[in-house]
Amino acid sequence: MPFDSKAFLKSVTGKPGIYRMYNAEGKVLYVGKARNLKKRLQSYFRSTGLSPKTELLMSKVADIDVTVTHTESEALLLENNLIKEYLPRYNVLLRDDKSYPYIYISDKDKYPRIDLHRGARKKPGRYLGPYPNAGAVRETINLLQKTFRIRQCEDSYFRNRSRPCLQYQIKRCTAPCVNLISEQAYRQDIKHALLFLEGKSSQIIEELVASMEKAAKKRNYEKAAVYRDQISNLKVITERQHVSAEKGDIDIIACATEGGQACIQVFYIRNGLNLGNRSYFPSLPEAMDIPDILAAFMPQFYLGREVPVNIILSSRPTDAGLIQQTLSEKAGRKITLSTSVRGERARFLEMALNNARQALTSRLLSRTGLLQRFEALQEALQLESVPERLECFDISHTQGEATNASCVVLTQEGPYKSDYRRYNIRDITPGDDYAAMRQALRRRYKKTKDDEDSRKLPDVLFIDGGKGQLRQAVEVFDEFGISSVLLVGIAKGEGRKAGLEKLVFSDGRPELHLDAESSALHLILQIRDEAHRFAISGHRAQRAKKRTQSPLEDIAGLGPRRRQTLLKHFGGLQGITRAGVEDLARIPGISNKLAQAIYGRFHVND
Repeated sequence: MPFDSKAFLKSVTGKPGIYRMYNAEGKVLYVGKARNLKKRLQSYFRSTGLSPKTELLMSKVADIDVTVTHTESEALLLENNLIKEYLPRYNVLLRDDKSYPYIYISDKDKYPRIDLHRGARKKPGRYLGPYPNAGAVRETINLLQKTFRIRQCEDSYFRNRSRPCLQYQIKRCTAPCVNLISEQAYRQDIKHALLFLEGKSSQIIEELVASMEKAAKKRNYEKAAVYRDQISNLKVITERQHVSAEKGDIDIIACATEGGQACIQVFYIRNGLNLGNRSYFPSLPEAMDIPDILAAFMPQFYLGREVPVNIILSSRPTDAGLIQQTLSEKAGRKITLSTSVRGERARFLEMALNNARQALTSRLLSRTGLLQRFEALQEALQLESVPERLECFDISHTQGEATNASCVVLTQEGPYKSDYRRYNIRDITPGDDYAAMRQALRRRYKKTKDDEDSRKLPDVLFIDGGKGQLRQAVEVFDEFGISSVLLVGIAKGEGRKAGLEKLVFSDGRPELHLDAESSALHLILQIRDEAHRFAISGHRAQRAKKRTQSPLEDIAGLGPRRRQTLLKHFGGLQGITRAGVEDLARIPGISNKLAQAIYGRFHVND
């Protein structure tokens, strides 16, 4: 029985709250929040303007539940809890069920220990963090052991020692278990370790310098050497970890998208120390803008865990004001979201963004992921076997200037860059993309016609464009007698939005629109984007070269040596432009015909 939207909407309130959409089996498909439930839910049932993802969602909805809340902020909290509980298919999902590690120091004990800790913080003592991963915690503990020689052993092991263990022998512990260090001296080491974790390394160094000088005056040179080594280690560690003069805690969040996937990179700065970073790859129900991805990510990421005072983002999330207000209420202090930063913060934001792009590229190009996409492409395009080689063409120019074509190659191993090619397009009407595509295709596949072993043909050739561009490929392949390649045009979708592309085929089959979640579409967008990047970079280089090269370089028969002779004789380009044909012809190596060509280059209208 179809869902009766008219009857349902009559009973919906205009208050804030959340809504849950169910399919016929009672499974939650989507959870959303709204400042005005009635207006938001009405928008799902309009006759036009819905995205393909929303149309698909609504075709499966059999029932809708609403929960009214007092405020929109309360709705955001409830939405986050329900998304984590139900993991709805059509929500952005942050699949991260691990608790974050902390450094634990049992400072209530007579001889405190240091350890990695996950989970509830119930034991008495100090918890420092959170850290992005266990590796970052272990590295920090290792540094603390080297520098301050704090014990890490379990209490049961510590209480039953009768002689020092190996950690003492390798100078990673001072053996408090057998009283080889006094409680007061050990407490001093604990104090220094805590100051270090709080970012107060300069204070520790000052205290250690004073202790070293005091020990040296007493001629206790062995003790002074220990302090000297601690100072040296701290300086090295501080130089490597210190970020800036920042005293507070900061998270730096950057998001990158490509091929229907997203990577969110989070850098953790605590007390001016860079504790490391972590990559997140949220599950996206469709191609989404970065502000929307961040808006879905942040509540799932922060609600239920400690929030730093400052959060710096590469883009301002949708509903940023609501997110900031909700996080501030949960934290009990003001939380600031920033996107426009300068100086050291801007440098780290750029680093986070570069890391997000790199991590996403690595994920997209991983062999396992690629093979799965190739298999999905076989199914989507109804190929007899899994394709081994894909090629894609793109054209780039600026108002017809410096037209450049690119061809990129993707195999199951990843980009096959040795077979990438760029073609400088000449002798066409500026801006004629069809002629440019035809010329590039002819130059690419002519050798295949002449020598079938000179270049392996692709299983599928993608053309960035619609029916017109695809027709050029069909005609060129017909001319060369190549029939084994499936030709596919990638036409822009409605509003030219990513994820709405249509596939146009050379073999007469109907146009195909792949779902935004499709791995096959992600592969197609990946090779299309790579072709576009390669074409743009070549076009920019060609345009820059054209604008900086000498006009003498365009003259046939005038090589580098003759150009140099002319420039020396006339004292530069301006002198050459003022010279007549007879003056030019007097120069050794310049014939009368070449002199006329040079003169004509600068006197077109004479």
